[in-house]
Parts: sequence; structure tokens; C-alpha cells
Amino acid sequence: TWLNKGKIKIKINKSSHCTDVFCCVIFIIVILGYIALGTVAWLHGDPRKVIYPTDSYGQFCGQKGTPNAKKSILFYFNILKCANPAVLINLQCPTTQMCVSKCPDRFATYTDMQLQYQITAAPWEYYRLFCKPGFNNPTKVLLRDEDCPSMIVPSRPFLQRCFPDFITLNGTLTVAKRTHFKDALDKARSLVDAKEVGMKIVEDYAASWNWILIGLVIALVVSLIFILLLRFTAGLLLWFTIIAVILVIAYGIWHCYLEFSLLRQQPGADVTIVDIGFQTDVTVYLHLSQTWLIFLIALCTIEASILIILIFLRKRVWIAIALLREGSKAVSYIMSTLFYPIITFLLLAICISYFSVTSVFLASSGDAIYKVMAAEPNCMYANTTCDPETFNKTNVSKTCPGAQCTFAFYGGETPYHRYLFILQLSNLLIFLWLVNFIIALGQCTLAGAFASYYWARRKPQDIPTCPLFSSFSRAIRYHTGSLAFGALILALVQMARVILEYLDSKLKGASNVAARFLLCCLKCCFWCLERFIKFMNRNAYIMIAIYGKCFCTSARDAFCLLMRNVVRVAVLDRVTDFLLFLGKVLIAGSVGVIAFFFFTHKIPIVQEDVPTLHYYWVPLLTVIFGSYLIAHGFFSVYAMCVDTLFLCFCEDLERNDGSPEKPFLMSAELHSILRKTEHH
Repeated sequence: TWLNKGKIKIKINKSSHCTDVFCCVIFIIVILGYIALGTVAWLHGDPRKVIYPTDSYGQFCGQKGTPNAKKSILFYFNILKCANPAVLINLQCPTTQMCVSKCPDRFATYTDMQLQYQITAAPWEYYRLFCKPGFNNPTKVLLRDEDCPSMIVPSRPFLQRCFPDFITLNGTLTVAKRTHFKDALDKARSLVDAKEVGMKIVEDYAASWNWILIGLVIALVVSLIFILLLRFTAGLLLWFTIIAVILVIAYGIWHCYLEFSLLRQQPGADVTIVDIGFQTDVTVYLHLSQTWLIFLIALCTIEASILIILIFLRKRVWIAIALLREGSKAVSYIMSTLFYPIITFLLLAICISYFSVTSVFLASSGDAIYKVMAAEPNCMYANTTCDPETFNKTNVSKTCPGAQCTFAFYGGETPYHRYLFILQLSNLLIFLWLVNFIIALGQCTLAGAFASYYWARRKPQDIPTCPLFSSFSRAIRYHTGSLAFGALILALVQMARVILEYLDSKLKGASNVAARFLLCCLKCCFWCLERFIKFMNRNAYIMIAIYGKCFCTSARDAFCLLMRNVVRVAVLDRVTDFLLFLGKVLIAGSVGVIAFFFFTHKIPIVQEDVPTLHYYWVPLLTVIFGSYLIAHGFFSVYAMCVDTLFLCFCEDLERNDGSPEKPFLMSAELHSILRKTEHH
């Protein structure tokens, strides 16, 4: 596409041929293979194995049409065995598990039940609900066969599993105020604490989800208003943002100092966070002076950093504001670009959903595998594969008294099952490739639309019709291979980082210091490499959108162009990112303040509508994080616009000199301000 400007022809995108065709063909083949992989996983997998809990006989709990249809909860005979490190190897608790309709609501032991059975049968009728089906011998003394649990405790269902209803009294883990678990069961304590927090968080989300959505809608509206105001009051609004962030942080410093000074004079407030350890009630930490001291130091550091940046880069801030003002004009002329992140979000949602479903079906592929669960630690048949139908006829039960053949996991010995791990890795790699391709497509599309704005002499008359749709069509039709090539490079680096993280988790606690140090260095190097490739890919996609060349040529041209203008890059790139970051912080922070006053009952008008919560910070953090993501989605369009205009500006300066024969296509304001970077 060429725009005629009198005697001058300005090339926007020479899209007469496809680029990186070979990579495009490979990309299409991989997508077809990915569809085939999902189909095979769907044929072999069974998501019920993930959705429904499975008892010791491999039967699903709560599945319709089975004997356990009305028994949707999994009950563990001895849940404390789940804290055994062997669970990480066998992926199954070494205790009998069965499906029940409800969890126990009282404390009872098998011995006490036998004593009461001599008087009345009522205790046994309740206790037998948690014994193996068909067992009806309450006088049996030996429980080596685990026909019944040795005791039942009050429990509550969580994730369709019965967990003891533990409470903490004076630092001691207690059940039903009768059974005390001391230091020997600290692992169980942490497990139950995590379960308790998880249940309360889920309950808070269920009670406040509608208010969270309202907060996110408010963030969406505020973001749109902020962007529209940038078109007319960019300088004023950005300086207001800077001053507002500084004042908000200053207020936070003052508030933290008051809390710290007040708590420092109170007895017991000098206890450190390490001393009290993990607490399910987060408000406990707010009564410690050390907590507010940490907040105070963090806010002072952030405030000082912002002030130093503004003092030493005050002139650069003016230049960055001018570039953002020019970007706001481009966005106002092509308003459809503001809604393109919705398309990217939908494509990413489809990709993530397909990846998740494929992962679940792959993980649930295979038949039920049963292993010997030995009651004695020295049993030679422990963890060996067994058949529950013929188990009683073997010598295992004689050699290892009390041993049982219980369900362990799903697997198989076919070639498909042997290569399941490789298929999961392939699923992850293709997923990363597709995600990076979707992001690359969005960047190239936006760059093409904003480039058409820059190279138009008369704005908006010379801007092509439907610039966003035209740019999207060019990117899909001609540059799919180039975008896939760049996305593949980034996906391979990200895959390497995933593998390194996996190795790091395996080496935790290892005594080999050299291996840990080498792994840490590799993680750092690959992190830096990923950041560099993202930066180069972004600029390469802009050059692809402008000139329509292949990926390698565009990446080389972008790198050389940036190196020839390294001073301008250093001045504008980080400063504009800094200003946009402050805008995102202001939007997220303002919505977060409103949410804080709402969930803490400090807004009198709506006090009666506030839901009762265990932790008010659960919806609060969700609203703040969601607001930041929404603002980031809109501001990412601005960031892409600024980067595109900057590369076009550098290209304009090199190809034109401002003469009538070679006039600049940038605006007079942008030219006069950006040229100042040469003198600073």
C-alpha cells in the first residue's frame, strides 16, 4: 500500500507477498496436530477421574448411575496418613478411602462403640455408615483389615472430601475439644490451616462476587474516561496523575508512621512476624509494630524513587507527555483500537480453555492401577501392582498381614500411556506458542493501524478506511509465518524457563551448592533472554506492519534503527512506560480505596448491603488486581501506539529532511519537542 503525497510516495506496508512461508506451513501443521492431540486425549481421557473423587476400589463418588450416586464425598479412614511423604510418590494416601453421603458430625472411637453396643445398637448404626459396605460385625476386635476406621471425628466437606473440623486452643490442635495433637503432627496442622483458609476464601468469594464485578465495571469506566481525557488534557492529566500518586503514597507513609508509633508504646506489639508464624487471621499481623515498619520502609522507598526519577528526568517527562499527547490523537482517530484487547482476551480465553481441557483429558487417560498398601513398613510387596479380584488368592496377605490392594492412580502400559509425559510437554509448548502468536498478532495489528495514522499527511482525511480491520487482514493474510516465527522463539525460551523451574523445585533442599548456583545463574540468564526477545519481537512486529518484510529482516532493521537512535530510546522508552504505570496505579488505587471503605463498612449509605466476610482483603485484593489488569489492557494500546509512533518518527528523520521535496510527516509539535532530545 502506497500513499501518494504530491511527488512523494510514502510506503506504509508493501504486502504483495507472504513472508516466512515455511514457518507458516509448519505453524498450520502444528495447529492441526494440536487438534489431533486434543481429539486423542478426548477419546482416551475421562474427566470424571478429575471431577469426582475416587475411593479405594476405583469407583467414583457421586456419579449418577452408580452405587455411589448419592455418596458424593470421599471419607479417609485415617487422614493423618496423608501427611506421609510417600503421598508425593504414590499420589495416594496410604489409608482406606470410601464414598459417603455426609461427613461425620460427632466424635467416636471403635472401642467406645463396642462398649455401647452391649447396651444399645444406636451407636453402631451410625458408626457403620463409615465402614466398608457389607461389614456388619461390631464385635470384631482386630481392625488390621481396616473394615472400619479406628475413630471418626467431626468433619466438614471441602473439595468433596471430608476434612476434620480442627480448631486451635492455646496453640494445640484440637478436634471436638477432646483429642489433642501436639508437635508430632505439625504437618497435619499446616494442612488443616491451609484447608481452613481455603474454605473461608471460597465462602468470601461466594458472598461478594457481585460486588467484585461492580468494582471491576467501575474500573472499566474509569479507564475509558481516563483515556478519553488524555485526548484533550494529556499534560494536565498526567501531571495530576503524578502528583496524585505522590500524595497517596505520602498519606500512606503518614498513616503507617502513626500506627507504628502507637503500637510501639503498647505491650506485646513488639513481637516479630517470625515469632507468631503463619496465622489464618491476617488481621493479627496488623497489631504488630514490625508490620507497619515494613510498610513504612517500603512506601518511603517507592516515594523516594519516584521523586528522584522526576527530579533528574523532569525534561524527559515533558517530552514523554508530548509523545503521549500525540498518541492520544492517534487513538482518538482510531477509537476501535481501544476495544482490540477484548479480541485478544477472547482468543487467549479460547486458547487457555483448550489447553486446560486437553491437559485434564491427558491426565485422566488410562485405566485404574491398583497397588499393595501394606500395614507393615517392611513388606516386600509394598507399592507393587496388584489385581483386587485375585488379591485374596495370592501370598501377599499371608506374607504381609493386613495388606490391601487399593486404587493408586490412572495409567497403563500401552505406547500412548508411556508417552503421556511427552504429550503433556508438547501440549504446554504448543500452548505457549499459540499464546505468543495471539499477542504478536495484536501488536502487529495495532502497529499497522497507528502507522497508517503517522504516514497520513492530512489527518484524518488521509487515514485509510477501517485501518484496524485492514491491518488485521494484512497481518493474517501475509505475515502469519513471520508472527509465528517470532512467537516460536519466545515460546522455546519460556519452555526452557519452565523446565528450569521444575528442576529447581526438585533440587530444593539438596546439598549440592554448585548445582544450585548453576541453576540460579541459568534461570537469571533465561529471564534476561526472554525480556530481550520480547523487546526485539515487539519492534520487529512494528517493522513488519510498516514494510511487510520477513521476521529476521524486520528484527535486524528495528535493532539497527534503535541503535542509531539509542539516546532517544533511552529517554523516551522508560519514561513513557513509567507515566503509563503511574496511570494504572492511580486507577487501581482509586478503585481499591473505594472498595476498602465499602468492605470495611465505612460508607454509611451502603452499610447494610455489605456482605459479612471472614477476610475483607479477599475481595479487596481481587478488585485491585482486576482493576490493574483492566487498566493495563487499555494502556497497552497506548504503549503500542507510542512505540509505533516513535519508530515511525526515527524512520521519518532518516528518510526525510524537512525540505519541500522530502517533507516530514510528523506533526509540527511532535517534531519540535522530540528534536529536543538531541540536546538533553
